[in-house]
This record gives sequence, structure tokens and C-alpha cells, in this order.
Amino acid sequence: MSPRSASVNEELRRRSRERLLQAAVELVDEHGFEATTLADIADRAGSARGLVSYYFPGKRQLVQSAVHRLMHRTLEEALEREPHSEDGRERLARAIDAILGLARDRPVLMRQHMAGLLQAEGFVQCPEQRRLSELLSDTVARYGSDDVTAAYPLLRALLMGAVYAALVPGVPMPVPALRAELFKRYGLEWDMGAPPGSEADAEAGREDDLSRFFATEERAE
Repeated sequence: MSPRSASVNEELRRRSRERLLQAAVELVDEHGFEATTLADIADRAGSARGLVSYYFPGKRQLVQSAVHRLMHRTLEEALEREPHSEDGRERLARAIDAILGLARDRPVLMRQHMAGLLQAEGFVQCPEQRRLSELLSDTVARYGSDDVTAAYPLLRALLMGAVYAALVPGVPMPVPALRAELFKRYGLEWDMGAPPGSEADAEAGREDDLSRFFATEERAE
């Protein structure tokens, strides 16, 4: 049997990493961060347990990368859904609704994500995080911001603050109220994006099958 080519090996490695990301999101969403072990993630992904450490330094880095993947693919889906729009204000509204929707629909996962960001290592610099940054930067650029390098971090901070406020145990703020504040801040009309109770909001609601966000085929970025 001839040895596998370098391209085949690379594809196998990429698919293994994708399966680990999906397994991490599913298990933390189902059982929480503390109750999920690296062995559980490897077993769910059908991977050798030692393979996890080949791709990720530890569980926190793996989970943060996995959530960033879920966030950027959710954001991509919201920005490109039909009817397609190139209007910067509409795209910003969709971005806000996509991130707030994750806080509403996947509170366990997003609460853990916020807690992880407050650890000493902070943001994990990975392809998933970079892609999320690119999408949000493009969104504020299309919105018409004169200084994207300043506008993007502000949008990120506002979204993080809103997610945190929606997830504080015991005193969570309702997502519609947080949405209203963000829309007011950016001068967006309420019927833009995916307003609460709308058809677009219903279509973007929680689904247990996350496989479309962790597809193993190559995607054009």
C-alpha cells in the first residue's frame, strides 16, 4: 500500500480538528464545562485521546475555539441569509441579533465562554477567533464607520457586555431590552435584522443539530 500524500494527511487532520470542535460544543452545551472532560470530547469525536493535545493546549482553549467557531458560522449564516442584503445598517442589525440569539438559545455554552474570557489567557488567538474578528470588522466597515480599527473593538465590547448582562445568574436582563439599547446606539430600526417573534427570529432559533457549523468540507472564506 502506497503512503498517503501530504494533501490527504492534511485533510484528515483538518477533519479530526473539526470533529473535536463540534464534540466540545455539544458536550459543554449538554453538560457544562466542568462535567465535560477531554476524554469525553475525544470519545464523542471518535478520535484518539492523545490527538486532542496535538491540536489544543487544554480544554479551555479547545472550548473557546469551538465557541468562536459556532459564533462566526452563526454570524456568517445571519449575514448571508435570504433576502441577501448589502446594506450596512441591515447587516449590523443581523450581526447583533445573531450574537444575542446565541446568548438566548445557548446560555450554558455562552456563559462558559464569557467566564473563559476572564481567565488569565483571555482570547485564544486561533483561526475561529480571527474569522469572527474579520466578520465583525467588515460589518462595521459596511455600516460606514470612518475608523474601523476603533469601531470594531467598541462593537465587540458592546456585544460582550450585552451577552454578559443576558446571562448573569439571578438577574439576567431580557434580550429584547438589550437589543433595543444596541439598536438605539447604532441608529437601527426595530424591524431590521431578526426582530423578536419574527419569522427570521424563529428560523434562527435553537437547533440541536450543530453539524452545519462544523462541516468537514472546505468552505470559501
